[in-house]
Amino acid sequence: MTQLVHQLIFQSAQREPQRQALSYQGVGLNYVALAQMVRLSAAAWVHHGLGRSERLAVFMEKREEAVVAMFGAAAAGAVFVPVNPVLKPEQVAHILGDCDVRILVTTRERYNLLAPALATCPGLRKVIIVGSMEGLAAVDTLQLLSWRECMRDAPQTSLHACIDTDIAAILYTSGSTGRPKGVVLSHRNLVAGALSVSSYLGNTAEDRILCVLPLSFDYGLSQLTTAFAAGACAVLLNHLLQRDILEAVQHERITGLAAVPPLWMQLAELDWRHAQRLRYITNSGGAMQPHTLAKLRKVLPYTQIYLMYGLTEAFRSTFLAPEQLDRRPDSIGKAIPNAEVLVLRGDGSACGPNEPGELVHRGALVAMGYWNDAQRTAERFRPLPDRLGGLPVPELAVWSGDTVRCDDEGYLYFIGRSDDMIKTSGYRVSPTEVEEVVYATGMVAEAAAIGVPHETLGQSITLVAAAMPQSTIDCEALLAACRQALPAYMVPSVIDIRSASLPRNPNGKIDRKLLADQLAGPRCAS
Repeated sequence: MTQLVHQLIFQSAQREPQRQALSYQGVGLNYVALAQMVRLSAAAWVHHGLGRSERLAVFMEKREEAVVAMFGAAAAGAVFVPVNPVLKPEQVAHILGDCDVRILVTTRERYNLLAPALATCPGLRKVIIVGSMEGLAAVDTLQLLSWRECMRDAPQTSLHACIDTDIAAILYTSGSTGRPKGVVLSHRNLVAGALSVSSYLGNTAEDRILCVLPLSFDYGLSQLTTAFAAGACAVLLNHLLQRDILEAVQHERITGLAAVPPLWMQLAELDWRHAQRLRYITNSGGAMQPHTLAKLRKVLPYTQIYLMYGLTEAFRSTFLAPEQLDRRPDSIGKAIPNAEVLVLRGDGSACGPNEPGELVHRGALVAMGYWNDAQRTAERFRPLPDRLGGLPVPELAVWSGDTVRCDDEGYLYFIGRSDDMIKTSGYRVSPTEVEEVVYATGMVAEAAAIGVPHETLGQSITLVAAAMPQSTIDCEALLAACRQALPAYMVPSVIDIRSASLPRNPNGKIDRKLLADQLAGPRCAS
């Protein structure tokens, strides 16, 4: 029985040692070889002084060494911290300092950019360089070592003991509401998530899953753990253009692909005629717009589409089965296997059918809290009401902050996130509701409804929009469509047209906080 996250690799190696586990830049690595490399790296980390539950960070693009370093840290009884490769040095240094990272694995180019900021990381002792060691910047407090030498010279050594409730990973959120916070995940969290997701996606050893999203993103890391749980192949891709993804799907014989809504908008415009092997696609990280879903269903008629909802604090919460798309395309589905999702009022009592309430997730996927942040942990991870009437230790659940409703058949529908909700003229407005109307006009490529402080209304609504390629936006026509479909208090007061794509946070989502900060003057007014 798999209980620890690295055992997903080891057990697949026992079942089918010669089956491909990883593919990177066209080069494959089978399970027995990957398992040997993970064991070797675990011994190397212990040899270089990484103690039980101490942190090892990985700051590089998706590649073979990144996977080996992370799962090797878990096998050593330590904790891995994947750092998004698009972050700036100060952001990386904050993460390294916040969770007191002891060993950093990175490349020469990234280390040289990062070196001036490492003075704020007093716990960092060693940096392992993947690739060339030439021209490295010197930092007095750090020992620089070659990845190749570390793996070659690692002696046989005893690894630290580990059980499933020990910490396995810390994933830092994008920081859209301030400094990034680290979500602490146990081995149990990661294994339960991998087994649950692979079960409802029907993954088998025949699958080839394309890893497009950052491994620092829980949705991106899930592509690895899901593949390893099924004995499938994880194909690592660092793409520059959307067409790179399409080409990888074709050339790597991809059967499973995960992305976030802004990326799906772009991918839906491509020619997918030669992607017949693509068995399923998944969406999470936000609602997929109806027009995007319709395009994907048209260009991928034989591909199953799974609409999902998740939050880093619980890894994954719900999914909508493909056969339900025609009946309820706006639903986020039902709870994934081995999880329970509740809709609760502010006092903790259960909401009735179609009554809006807060989505609360309980079960094995509930994270351990936020690293070094007792206050925010207490706000988000709270006890459930004692439904048994005698439970001596209350069960902690994740109170998501998201407003949903549940229909008579148990299907959930996303309404809005509490910290994204716009409060105007005494009403609470979901940005998603405004954006769906705007997307339905077909006039915009991207859109985000943002609440802006207003003296009398509390907040007014500014719509930030990017035009479709080779076209312009008729503001008056767009406002007319909004007036026709929305009550007056939901109609944007200002439309801000952008010639380029809207800004993204490190996980690929539209960065609403940055847009709110950027808003300058109105371009069109209603």
